[in-house]
This record gives sequence, C-alpha cells and structure tokens, in this order.
Amino acid sequence: MIITKDTVAIVSGGASGLGAAAATALAEAGAKLVLLDMNETAGAAQAKALGGIFVKTDVSDPASVAAAMETVKTTYGTAHIAVNCAGIAPAAKTVSKGAAHDPKPFIATIKVNLIGTFNVASQAAALMAANDPLDADGSRGVIVNTASVAAYEGQVGQVAYAASKGGVVGMTLPMARDLAQLGIRVCAIAPGLFKTPMLEGLPQEVQDSLGAQVPFPSRLGNPSEYAQLVRHIVENQMLNGEVIRLDGAIRMAPR
Repeated sequence: MIITKDTVAIVSGGASGLGAAAATALAEAGAKLVLLDMNETAGAAQAKALGGIFVKTDVSDPASVAAAMETVKTTYGTAHIAVNCAGIAPAAKTVSKGAAHDPKPFIATIKVNLIGTFNVASQAAALMAANDPLDADGSRGVIVNTASVAAYEGQVGQVAYAASKGGVVGMTLPMARDLAQLGIRVCAIAPGLFKTPMLEGLPQEVQDSLGAQVPFPSRLGNPSEYAQLVRHIVENQMLNGEVIRLDGAIRMAPR
C-alpha cells in the first residue's frame, strides 16, 4: 500500500512507546492519525503533535472500540491502516509462596493484549472492507498486531503475558486468511527488548545488562526501529499472515 495524505491510520496504545513511534512514522509518511489510548493527557498531546486526533479507548471493551471506530468514520470516513500496540505486562508466577496465580491480572492481561487486539483489528477491518480498492491488487487495508518474543520464550513470571502474546501469534494467519478476499493484509511483529516506558523506568545499569543479552546489536531496540518495520509491512504487498521477530537474535532465558 502506498501511504498518501488520504491514508487513515489507527494506532492503539499510541500515546507512548512503540505505539507513539509507529504513529510518528506513519504521520511522517503522510497518513492521517487516530490514536487510541487510555492515557488522555499523553494521547491528546501526541495526537496534536502529529496533526491527528485522539480517542480515549478501552480496547478490551468492544463497545468502547466501536465508539472509537464511529469517531474515525465520522472524522475521516474510513481507515486504511490499524496498528495494535496497546498492552499491559503484569508479572506473577503460576504458584508463588504456596498461592495460585491471582486470576484477575491473568484475565486482565488476556482482555487487553489479546481480546483488545482482536477488537481493534476486527472492527477496523470492517471499516476497511467498505473501501474502494486502492491498487491493482485490490488492497483495502493493512493490520499490524504486536506480539512479543515472550510468545515463544516466556520467562518466569510471564505466564499471563506470554499466553496473551501467544494468542496474537496464533490469530495472525487465520485472520489474514479470513480477510484475504477483502484485500486486507494482516501481520504481527514480535519485538524483543525495546526501550519502552517500562524498561526506561529501570536503572541504567539494568538496561545496559538487558541490552548486553542481545547478540547483535547488543543493546535495547529503539521504538523507531519497530516503527520502521510497521511502515515496511504497510508498503510491502507480499507481507501477509506472517509474524516477524524483531529482536537482534535474542532467545530469552528462563529468567
């Protein structure tokens, strides 16, 4: 898909981190941005900086997502790109100090990371399906979901997070197949260790230690590098149904 001034991109989790980087890259390419996030202050500021709009949205709530999509339709008429970056990452073991994993944070993680991704992707796809074909291939839209290397090598304490991201991985191919006849492509990115707000809150020596675990380049990834891949997926027509690891060749140890 060629990104133009008429291209409309929705980015969930767009107020910070990977989502903000993806939104910035798409805006720089010329797209009109719609940022979905629960952080109203940061989201509104980011949207203003990019010349887009912000909609406070709970991605885990299908009604909240539907309201956001209605705003997209009212404001811009349609959508062409959806990037899912909203997520949470609580840490807890399956059993800790003799007690079972609290089901509440497990359920919350699944609701935000997996069901939230599904809600935005499916509802954005419904908007895209009404588009006129954009090119000779019949393209109508592109969806980029965010998984994680934890989907493959979840660490101690990541049972909820790994399960949620494993679901995103498993959803990618069937969703791409579902939407193929509509001209909508679906891919996922599985990032490794990136400089997100969560990691940036750690002491510098801890960040350096984590970066040193990456074979090459031996550092934390920059959100702009994630954003580069988002843009490439959008623009490369043959990328479809694939989960791409973006991790500097790291394979996570148990701890």
